[in-house]
Amino acid sequence: MKPKKPGINTLCTHHGELEDKEFHGAISPLYMSTSYAFEDVDQKRYPRYYNTPNQEALCKKIAALEHAEDALIFGSGMAAISTGIMAFLEAGDHIILQNLIYGGTYNLIVRQFEKFGISYSFTDSLAPEDFERLIRPNTKVVYIETPSNPMLTITDVRAIAEIAKQHDLVSMIDNTFASPVNQNPIDMGIDVVIHSATKYMGGHSDICAGAVATTKEYRDRIHDMGIRLGGSLSDYTVWLLERSLKTLGLRVQRQNENAMMLAEYLEANPHVTKVYYPGLPNHPDHELAKAQMHGYGGMMSFELDPSIDPVAFRKALKLIKSSMSLAGVESTVLSPAETSHALIPKEEREQYGITDGLIRFSVGIEESDDLIADIHQALMQVVPEIVEMSNKS
Repeated sequence: MKPKKPGINTLCTHHGELEDKEFHGAISPLYMSTSYAFEDVDQKRYPRYYNTPNQEALCKKIAALEHAEDALIFGSGMAAISTGIMAFLEAGDHIILQNLIYGGTYNLIVRQFEKFGISYSFTDSLAPEDFERLIRPNTKVVYIETPSNPMLTITDVRAIAEIAKQHDLVSMIDNTFASPVNQNPIDMGIDVVIHSATKYMGGHSDICAGAVATTKEYRDRIHDMGIRLGGSLSDYTVWLLERSLKTLGLRVQRQNENAMMLAEYLEANPHVTKVYYPGLPNHPDHELAKAQMHGYGGMMSFELDPSIDPVAFRKALKLIKSSMSLAGVESTVLSPAETSHALIPKEEREQYGITDGLIRFSVGIEESDDLIADIHQALMQVVPEIVEMSNKS
């Protein structure tokens, strides 16, 4: 019988652990040193070189989870994105990006790349042919994000990876919203997978980190750029992230289940006009999501009836926090127009559905019935006709 490959929860729990050779503890020891011996050693270790014992161990776990040859960790998701992209571009090069991406990535491209002499193009749609028609002789990278933040659109990962290979381009994906539990882009041909590890990988709203998973060759290029840019992750945060990853599979599975229940509730609610969640059969990209994802994730966005003040609704929630960031064990909501996408011109973001009334919902691991009850009680406080009836009584 062939040896069985470890399952996701086994990898999360055991892969990439540091052995405590002195006291034989059950978890990885923490090496806080920033200064290591340099004589008569196999390598010169330094936190900014991404090669401390804890950094190396965590990278093995992340690489295994993403089915990659190697990985690197960074001080934030944007450090991973900027270092990853810049490792493959120089003055005179061109990059293609999909039209719906995280606001931080958008601002990096639009506000900085012209200063570096790098040109860029955003697609008009997510159709693969839209990416291909933008290719120029100096194009070096194609960059996608799926599911996208905050509209939960789905890009055809296999098609984009194939186009990139045909034209000798580096394909990159922001896999944050999916997590390695729900989507493994390297298996579909993508070269470089990026995560804001602050989100699902960390999962407890207590660390800021980023990760890149790729081939050993591309890892070395990104590593060289990373040493220059200096975006490495402290060992204590590395240790916390390794701890968090042990429950990644369990957390995400629960968030998948809760999100589906909440999406179905919101879709049927008369006070909600739109729900953006790829797990719903009427989502325009549902079949594509089903083909390339193992689960639909814990993120969604929705719009309330125009008569309802979205700010008042968010403030009326009791269990669900109105809070920045996403993917923690606790459920949160926010307005992308006021936070993650605030620096994108209003006219431009509204073209993609990011209105002032759009609410992004990060579903946590609470009991789904409690989350539904919280949304219901909040609506009862802000739906105009219900408020009016309450005032009369």
